[in-house]
Amino acid sequence: MDVMSLDIPEVKILKPKKFGDHRGFFSETFNRETLREAGVDLDFVQDNHSFSAEMATLRGLHFQTSPFAQDKLVRVVRGSILDVAVDIRKGSPTFGQYVSAEISATEWNQILVPVGFAHGVITLEPNTEILYKVSNLYSPEHDKGLLWSDPAIGIEWPFPDDQIVLSDKDKVQPLLQDLPDYFDYRTPVEVA
Repeated sequence: MDVMSLDIPEVKILKPKKFGDHRGFFSETFNRETLREAGVDLDFVQDNHSFSAEMATLRGLHFQTSPFAQDKLVRVVRGSILDVAVDIRKGSPTFGQYVSAEISATEWNQILVPVGFAHGVITLEPNTEILYKVSNLYSPEHDKGLLWSDPAIGIEWPFPDDQIVLSDKDKVQPLLQDLPDYFDYRTPVEVA
């Protein structure tokens, strides 16, 4: 498996090997030991599967707070997405900045979004399916968000705002300036 850091180095792209022949293909998409050897030592406890029928469906920007904060390992099994991670760690040199990458079934790549980042995806094709692992269980009381269109962050989404399909919840998330300090860059644990 190839592992590459993005401009914010804690966010990584992973590319599993894929072996194909006349029957189809085989790929080992997750191997704890392979990831540990690559410097990623996480224990995933839950798998999630998301389907979006429409192109330009945006889910995010989401995160969970302590003690249910989650690392995410995201891959696409049908279609493609633009995946976005926003650094929301107090004291980080990249606080309020984001990185993005296209993740697709064709490229067979994955993205690792660690704790301390708000995470969002927008579908680039209709009928897109996403599988992702998380390092902590879902907790409704710790489920938080950040407004997808916060001008202070300036995410360049690939569609005009009026074409983006959003949930009611994602339309009313807070701005970065209004978020409490949930995560601290200087310590390995989140701010309580």
